[in-house]
Amino acid sequence: MSILIKNASIVLTQNSKREKLKNSCIYIEDNLISEISEKPVSTEVEYVIDARGMIVLPGLINLHTHVPMTLLRGYGDDMILEDWLNNRIWPVEAKLDKESISAGTKLGLLEMIRSGTTCFLDMYFFEDVIVEVTKEAGLRAFLGFSLLDFGTPEYRYEELFPACENFLKKWKNSDLIKPVVAPHATYTCSAETLQKSLDLAEKFDVLLHTHCSETRNEIYSVMEKTGLRPVDVLKKHGLLCERTILAHCGWITKNEVSEISRAGAKVAHCPVSNMKLATGGFAPLPEMLKENVAVGLGTDGAASNNTLDMFETMKFTALLHKHHRWDPCVLPAQTVLDLATISGARCLGIDDKIGSIEEGKTADIIIVNLRKPWLTPVHDPVSLLVYSARCSDVYATIVDGKILMLDNTFYTLDYNSTLREAQMQAYNLTKS
Repeated sequence: MSILIKNASIVLTQNSKREKLKNSCIYIEDNLISEISEKPVSTEVEYVIDARGMIVLPGLINLHTHVPMTLLRGYGDDMILEDWLNNRIWPVEAKLDKESISAGTKLGLLEMIRSGTTCFLDMYFFEDVIVEVTKEAGLRAFLGFSLLDFGTPEYRYEELFPACENFLKKWKNSDLIKPVVAPHATYTCSAETLQKSLDLAEKFDVLLHTHCSETRNEIYSVMEKTGLRPVDVLKKHGLLCERTILAHCGWITKNEVSEISRAGAKVAHCPVSNMKLATGGFAPLPEMLKENVAVGLGTDGAASNNTLDMFETMKFTALLHKHHRWDPCVLPAQTVLDLATISGARCLGIDDKIGSIEEGKTADIIIVNLRKPWLTPVHDPVSLLVYSARCSDVYATIVDGKILMLDNTFYTLDYNSTLREAQMQAYNLTKS
């Protein structure tokens, strides 16, 4: 496919110089950005997108989510975390099957396409089903095969590791889909489970993804069981390493920030979910960034967020840390946009391919329509995106050089049938 984006009012390249280009063209051939020019480009292409009055930027990267949990959006809001898990989430998850996972995944991917997310890191069950739906939708994904001591809705514990190994073998060499080993957390995974997870990740040279230090209760529970804090448990068993992405890290110490930095581990910050569930803590970004920890942003699942909207997550990230530190300068808009784009790509080890708009890089690109009252005037396009833009302002979503959405028309998923199926499956799962 060949695409010419012309007349772009602003191109936020997110390159090393963070260059902002005006009135520019981007020529995409096959799946690569072939040319970026501030002069008109004249060539035969299949699609021409007139981006006059619009911002072009790299696609947003959601570094932690549970995509099929869109079916549980709004189911169990305003509850204490332990009650929410025990009385709402886990009973419903026990009923999950391939059909409900497929419906929830389609709904989540439709939402991400609509809101400008082009790449995501997932952790859930029935990941083979999620792979197939994601391939159909055309997004870029790192899909985590969940491992827990008490098994999953799909597999008994003794079946988990053989199934995970087959999953890794099957998808290791896929282009848009990358398999991930995902031990759930140190409070749900024994030393044996953690070690076997690491062994698989090293054998197939893939990423590890796990929850870490999300709540104070988690810290106390893990210390009571092991005598160590979660970060130390991961370090003891070798999982605190360059291939590991830690979700949340809301209750870590300054020393643990240093440990994470030395190990080269990465962090997915999920501020909206943490605040809604009242976990009482959130990743200490200023300290992490000072220690050069690679950090990206995640929405978490829609059961606890309640959206997969990365624009909302960017704004909450900025406001939360400013408010908490009594410092409006502590996390500027450019830093937050970095977290959602090039830094997220760095966490996934693919910043040489995506995360910025540069010639030779893969075309994962979104276009935001500025012709809105809340996006006028444009003094600073970066602060406009972080503080003012909404997910509904996304005009086009392009992944791997293919148009997934343009002007609210979806090219890979059927909008109406996706909503109908998701509503039906959600009802079936939650009815008593």
